Amino acid sequence: MNLDKKLIKQIIEKVILVLSFAGFALVIYEEGFEKPLLTEADSHLLLKIMLSSIWAGYLALYFLIKSKTPFSNKRISELVAILIISGILLFIFTDYAIPGLDVVTQATTDRFLVDLLVAGVFLIELSKVSLGVNELQLNPPLIFILSFLVLILIGTVLLMLPNATNGPIHLIDALFTSTSAVCVTGLIVLDTAKDFTLFGQLIIMLLFQLGGLGMMTFTSFFGFFFRGSFSIQNQLFLKDFINEDNFGEIFSTLMKVILFTFLVEGVAAILIFFSLNSDLFSGVGEMIFFSIFHSISGFCNAGFSILSNGLYEQGFRDNYNMQLIIAVSIILGGIGFPVVLNYYGYLKHFIRGMFRKIVFKESYRHLPRVVNIGTRLIVLTTGVLILVGFVSYWILETNHTLAGLDTYGKLVTSFFGAVTPRTAGFNTVDMSVLSVPTVLIYLLLMWIGASPGSTGGGLKTSTFAVAILSSFSIAKGKDRVEVFRREISSSTLRKAFAVTFLSFMVIGTAVFALMLFDRDLPLMSVVFEAFSAFSTVGLSLGITGDLSFGSKMVLILTMFIGRVGILTLLIAISKGVKNLSYRYPEESVFIT
Repeated sequence: MNLDKKLIKQIIEKVILVLSFAGFALVIYEEGFEKPLLTEADSHLLLKIMLSSIWAGYLALYFLIKSKTPFSNKRISELVAILIISGILLFIFTDYAIPGLDVVTQATTDRFLVDLLVAGVFLIELSKVSLGVNELQLNPPLIFILSFLVLILIGTVLLMLPNATNGPIHLIDALFTSTSAVCVTGLIVLDTAKDFTLFGQLIIMLLFQLGGLGMMTFTSFFGFFFRGSFSIQNQLFLKDFINEDNFGEIFSTLMKVILFTFLVEGVAAILIFFSLNSDLFSGVGEMIFFSIFHSISGFCNAGFSILSNGLYEQGFRDNYNMQLIIAVSIILGGIGFPVVLNYYGYLKHFIRGMFRKIVFKESYRHLPRVVNIGTRLIVLTTGVLILVGFVSYWILETNHTLAGLDTYGKLVTSFFGAVTPRTAGFNTVDMSVLSVPTVLIYLLLMWIGASPGSTGGGLKTSTFAVAILSSFSIAKGKDRVEVFRREISSSTLRKAFAVTFLSFMVIGTAVFALMLFDRDLPLMSVVFEAFSAFSTVGLSLGITGDLSFGSKMVLILTMFIGRVGILTLLIAISKGVKNLSYRYPEESVFIT
């Protein structure tokens, strides 16, 4: 490409970037404020002009740059974007009337399509810019933490917009709600159903969707498609977040994570929709939004609901099929993407091998250790925790929350009660009437939490399992920890015990601070709240809304630390040691 074309390309790209950000800002302004400066017709026209200019820019870039690989991801993505924008603009400018829609609904549909298209273009351009952030001379953990911090602040500002709520709210409540959503916790100081408008609920849903997978995961995915490639810095940055050591598989793994997320959420939303009682809703649109909101909240282990009493709301507490669907979504979101990808690789190898065996009469080739130790340990631990939680809930709550339910209801409620404490936070029962032993079981399940590389929080199942194995190993007098005919590395053991110790330090500090700011609150409720915040669960014994300003700040910090991870936070703020080129004499310390 000659100098003139490069200069033109840079100018067009800068213009598109500015227009996309300006258009998105205009959409936020129009939707967020009650009396905008521009009329709805004027702003709608301005957005259409912006979109037309962006479309012309994309078209110019596509034909200006001659690619040697016309079928690359970048070229195909650019062509698809041009075609989508072309189709929507054609639909809008021709004033095509959708059969069966009245004038008002038609206008609302047009506006929604314009807003959606502006948001899509903004996401594309933001994703391109975010890839440049990865190339800054900052360590990945620090960028990871900053991405959550920035998202929380953006969410706070959006939730403070007049049209996001049904009345004025305090800044601390907006910050708390944004942090809870981004950190996929679910603790609330405001009623999501009554205090937030549809616009506000949509913001919350987007926050826990982005927070569940990580902002950088989303932007990197779209950025790759429209930029065409990853730099070495991008790959080094992403490999730590998606747990992929093979550089050649980074984008493939990233794509599988995104597709798996949307697949599970999409299927769950459809199943939830068909499980609902239409008499409880004002229309199909409300049912669709309810289904999408709760499917994303379930998979992301967010625990947010647009029902005032959660899933315990009258008319929903007996919908056991819906509860099962959400419970399965919680498990799939909390099991961890590394586990899902590991089993995907195993199934892919198995199906391919059996196909060759049946069709081509080739012998089946067994690959050793396709399902690795980490995956097997996580799945086993998850299964044991669900089973223990299920049996415990059934026994302990027979005369409490399970009283009066039929057998199917008891089975589903007990199963849900075993799943939701492990970072999800939905409630299908009245939390205030749980027996004390059940609350203690909940504390244990909340503390352990979900699995590494998942949308959930907590200590993590693998950490808990390694700590238990190490304890048994010491009790047997063994000098190493072994499982499934493999020895666990000393570095893994050190990390497990460090995280375990630090988790108690954070929770203990949070309990102390909460009792300091709100001394009249019951100790059990405060401890439950601290565990719930650290493990990003969202369950509460009913004190969250009554907390003081100081206590809310304590929980905000606790949720943030629990989501980004204690070790990640320490690594980000600590200066790492480059090389230990020496060893001191080894000496034992007396421990009993």
